[in-house]
Formats: sequence, C-alpha cells, structure tokens
Amino acid sequence: MPREVAVLVAVAVAVAVGFGVVAPAIPEFARSFGVGKTAAGAVISAFAFMRFVSALGGGKLVDAFGERIILSTGIAIVAVSTGLAGLAQNYEQLLILRGVGGVGSAMFTVAASSLLFRVVDGGNRGRATGLFQSGFLIGGLLGPLAGGFLTDYSLRLPFYVYAVSLIAAGSIGAVFLRSAARRDIDPSTGVGGGSSAASPDRSPTAAEKVATPSLGAEGEPSAASPDRSPAAADEVATTLLSEAFAHRAYRAAVIVNFATGWALFGVRMSLIPLYVTEAMEQRVVWVGVGFLCSSLAQAGSLVFAGRFVDRVGRRPAMVIGSLVVALSLLSLAVSTALPMFLLAMVASGVGGAFIGTAPGAVVGDVMKGRGGKVVAVFQMASDAGAVVGPLIAGWLADSISFSAAFAASAAVLFAATWTSWRMPETLAAASPRYPDSTIEGEVQQQ
Repeated sequence: MPREVAVLVAVAVAVAVGFGVVAPAIPEFARSFGVGKTAAGAVISAFAFMRFVSALGGGKLVDAFGERIILSTGIAIVAVSTGLAGLAQNYEQLLILRGVGGVGSAMFTVAASSLLFRVVDGGNRGRATGLFQSGFLIGGLLGPLAGGFLTDYSLRLPFYVYAVSLIAAGSIGAVFLRSAARRDIDPSTGVGGGSSAASPDRSPTAAEKVATPSLGAEGEPSAASPDRSPAAADEVATTLLSEAFAHRAYRAAVIVNFATGWALFGVRMSLIPLYVTEAMEQRVVWVGVGFLCSSLAQAGSLVFAGRFVDRVGRRPAMVIGSLVVALSLLSLAVSTALPMFLLAMVASGVGGAFIGTAPGAVVGDVMKGRGGKVVAVFQMASDAGAVVGPLIAGWLADSISFSAAFAASAAVLFAATWTSWRMPETLAAASPRYPDSTIEGEVQQQ
C-alpha cells in the first residue's frame, strides 16, 4: 500500500477530530445571535451548499495544479474561515464564513479522493478507501465528546480548536505528500509507482489484471494496450451519466445518498443540538454524548456492514440501513426521553454503516472504466440533501414542532427504503465468492 494512504488517513483523523469538536457548537452559536432554528440550520446548509457548487471547480483545480497543492490550500481555507467564524460578531458573518469553509472543504475532498485513486492500484482501492473513511470515523469518535464539554464552557472555543486541528492536517499533507506529484500508476503494471504491489519480484494477481486496465501516459486507460483491441478500449473507456441513470440501481443509490445527506449530515448536525437543549431540556454535553454513541455504533458495525454488502448484497444493505435510520428519526419524533435519544443515536450509527457503504458499491457495479461525472453526481446528491434537509426540518421545527421535523425526515428515509426495495441487485460476479470472474455484464438493468 503506498505511503500516501497512511498520510491521507492521518489527515482525515485530524480534520474529523476538529469537526467533531465544533459540530455541537455551530447551531448553538448561531442561535446566540438571536436567530430561529431555520436560520441556525442555514449555517449548516451554507457549508454544504458551497461544497456542492464548488465540487466540479475543485476537480479542475486538481487537474491544473496537482492534489497536494489543492489539498493543502483547501484545508487552509477551512482553517482560516473557521478561526474567523469563532470571532464572528453577528449571524451574517458566521453564515458567510461557513460558506467560505465549504469551498475549501470541496477542494480538500476532491483532491484527497483524486490522489487516493491515482496512487493506489485497482486491486487495493477498496481497502484503501476503507482506510481513508476509517480515518474520518476515528476522528468522529474522538471529537464529539470533547466538543460537548468545550461547547458547555464556551461557544467560541470549539471553532479555535477546529482551526488548530486543520492547521495540523494541512501541515501533514504539505510535508508528507511532496512525492505524490511524481507518483502515478505504472503503465506497465497498472499499479501505483513505488507501491509494494509494483515490486519487480511480484507479478500482478488475477484480480489486479481484471480490475486495472493498462494506463496511458496521463493515467488514463490506454487504447493501445497489447491485451485489448481499440474497440474494446473504446467500449470501457467511460461510463456516461445518461448510461448510469438508465440503471434503476444507480438512481436508487443517488436517492439513498441524498437521504443520507439529509438525515445524517444535515438534520442530525443542525437539529439534534437544539432538540437536546430545547425540547429535551438537557445540557449541551449530552449532544456530544449522543454523537459519540452514534460514532461508536457506526465504528462497531462498519466491518460487518462491509462484509454484508459484499456477501449478501447491496440491495438488502440499503433497505436495512435506510429503514433503521428512518426508525431512529421517528423515535425522536415520539419521545423526548434521554434513554430513547441515546438509543436513537446508536441506531442511526448502525444504519449509517450500511447506507454509508452499499450505495457506493452500487455505483462501482454500474460503472465500466472511467466515470468521473457518475461519481460526482452521486457525491453531490449527499451535499444536496445536507443543504435542503436542515432548511426544511428547521422550518418545520420553527413553525410546528421538532416532532414534525423528525417525522418529515423519517419520511425521506422511508422513501429511500422503498426505492432500495424496488431496485435490482448489482452484486457483481467479481465478489470474493467468484474471484476469477469479471463484473462485465453482471449489472442487472431494467
């Protein structure tokens, strides 16, 4: 495994620890300026909205200047904007600065993902991606509890702690990714240059030969590969967005990812802190405890969920995950008891482990060769949910009640459950049960 993977995991941990610290404080800090729940939710939405509109631009910057520079620059933008947000004197300043942070976050995310896929060979990309995600999960475990205590002490302090953790993350990337610009997939082996997988004493495995096509000088699939005809190269070069949307399974994955953004990245972050302090009348520290319970449950379920997705199927995993998250939101709509809140947060973590892995596997099943726009639209669906969710849920909480907000959010997840139930299974023949097969032709279409 290339060393860049370990560096990116370290960066992810530093970023996630800081975000976990600041998450409980954001809506409370917004409310301290005398605004309503909808406006407090808009602070969360501003960050997600700017991530959404900046994603494609971030990709162009990566192509022009390289991953390390854009990764470090993006983190620096988030660090500076977060530190200034802690100094905000009014709601408008906080809203604008969080929006600026969203631009930097998009740059960091696109650059990190681009680097990960560029330096890791096809046979190891799944494991590398899992390691990268685990970095965020580890940070998510460490940050929220501290964030709850810090927020109880000061609403501004978590922003400064987050800024410091981002400076650490950016420094790690800038220093230890210096060689990344010179590393690429080896055209002769199809594996990352300098990777242990590229050792001259080791021949590529059958899985690597299947998973990784020969690459050209720019890291693109080469039509001149001696093992592939030009016609075959053209056939698998790119998956068009229209082709992906022709698959009911891809559409289901996008819808589930939208629901995930709405519930887990939007409503949970914007409404839960206010729900705990206003509806449950508990101290802010319980917000951090709840987030910690959710993160622990997700961490404990992630390995099982991944195996379930690959061995049982993507469809049942998406059905189970979205249904469990929907029920967790519904439980918050019917009870304000502290034990029920903690149980609901645990359930949302378990469900999140399933809907955090299965939809991405579906996208990989549907894709053939390259599919940048296919992946981008899938990822943007989550950001769209994180923008719309807090606004609608916040408006419902202001106009009607917290129960109405959580019930509406549960309805979005139930819709995702129904969509998942009706989708075809895409578990490819390239799963561990069929190691010598390819996935071509295995994706079920309408």
